[in-house]
Amino acid sequence: MGKIVLIALSLIALSIALSIYLYPLMPDRMASHWNFRSDADGYSPKAFALFVMPAVSIILLGFFLLIPYIDPLKKNIAEFREYYDGFILLFIAFLFYLYLLTIAWNLSYAFNISQALSPAYAALFYYLGVLVGKAKRNWFIGIRTPWTLSSDVVWDKTHRLGGRLFSACGIIALLGLLLPEYALLFVIVPVIAVAIYTCIYSYFEYRKTLKA
Repeated sequence: MGKIVLIALSLIALSIALSIYLYPLMPDRMASHWNFRSDADGYSPKAFALFVMPAVSIILLGFFLLIPYIDPLKKNIAEFREYYDGFILLFIAFLFYLYLLTIAWNLSYAFNISQALSPAYAALFYYLGVLVGKAKRNWFIGIRTPWTLSSDVVWDKTHRLGGRLFSACGIIALLGLLLPEYALLFVIVPVIAVAIYTCIYSYFEYRKTLKA
């Protein structure tokens, strides 16, 4: 775990150092939001745009590290902690990559930001599927519905299925490399569909346990 935290903190420190170094080179108002067509449609003062991502990364890292100690079912988290720690590092790396894309855009490099994000989303969701498939019942990590939280059997069945489906979402996200105009749709639509489907699936699996 120590190595994971060290690498994550190194990425955050690097983003802070880059923000300080690049501050004089950036426009006073930086592009910070893009629409579905990958056109910049939101701008922020450069002090905010440069330092908000490192700040968010620090806050999220602290929260992620706290979860295994405050969850009432912390013993269950310990059973898949290795995969959870891997997700923490991957998520911080994802934010760092997004930060680099924002910097590159504001340095006038021309690219489709949705297309550039496609492989990052693919990696994130594919590994999320791995994590979900390994997760044991807890209050913070996984597909938490009233029915999965009420039954280990329902939890395990739902998470085995959800793990495969979320990993499939990661593969689908790669289609954004080929069809950049639909890149965000390849990310958003499958994930929403999986979230809804696994929620419904957990309900019906719970109903089965009541009849058993």
